[in-house]
Amino acid sequence: MSTTLGAPRPDQADYMLRAAAGDAGRAYKGQLVEGLDLAPGQTVLDAGCGPGTDLPALAERVGDGGAVIGVDRDPEMLARARERTSGLRAVELRDGDVHALPVGAGSVDRAKTDRVLMHVADPAAALAELHRVTRPGAVVALAEPDWDTLVVDAEDIDTSRAFTRFTTAEVVRNATIGRALPRLATAAGFRVTHVAATTPVFTDVTEADHTLGLGRNLQQAVARGHIDPTRGRAWFDALSEGPFYASFTLVTVLCTR
Repeated sequence: MSTTLGAPRPDQADYMLRAAAGDAGRAYKGQLVEGLDLAPGQTVLDAGCGPGTDLPALAERVGDGGAVIGVDRDPEMLARARERTSGLRAVELRDGDVHALPVGAGSVDRAKTDRVLMHVADPAAALAELHRVTRPGAVVALAEPDWDTLVVDAEDIDTSRAFTRFTTAEVVRNATIGRALPRLATAAGFRVTHVAATTPVFTDVTEADHTLGLGRNLQQAVARGHIDPTRGRAWFDALSEGPFYASFTLVTVLCTR
């Protein structure tokens, strides 16, 4: 199978910013920030802030009298976040891991994590850290996909299903974390107050290839023996020949400390 199949792996920061800028990204991110019910003077934590996508919106709501703490362990992400928040006095960026947040116990009024827990080694430990750093009565917002719900329309439905199974089993570390959020948040000591699901829909194959990694993940599936090479190539080529559809479920949870 050609190494040029599909879009190349994108720069991670650019990927996150592009995903957030799409219609689906703007919709659920807006709901997530609104759900935090931010007020001037509060301290809010963005755990796994990435390139700082949400930091300006958080800073606007807490004002100069508040504080926004962005934590990420990736130096490149923090550098992009610094560029994005230059001049915002409320924002402070810290190098750290969500399993051991560089934040004092009981010091945060609001906290969020967005598409982070699907990548971490121990989601339960990360949620326990969020519980540690939040004050009693704090609001916490969580958002994660459930990759078991990824569907790609094709005449060869068996290959579409095999692609989803491979994505769930081999590509994403915690692929079904979305559905587990209410259970894990409760186990961490939070009280779940709201659960919602949104469905990002892709009708443009190029955008789906970029965001969902259709071509590059298919190459991995073929290389590891999950999908026949000839059948996989035919499946991918057919996706661009007619109307395209793909979607997955994104779960958002609001809870209180």
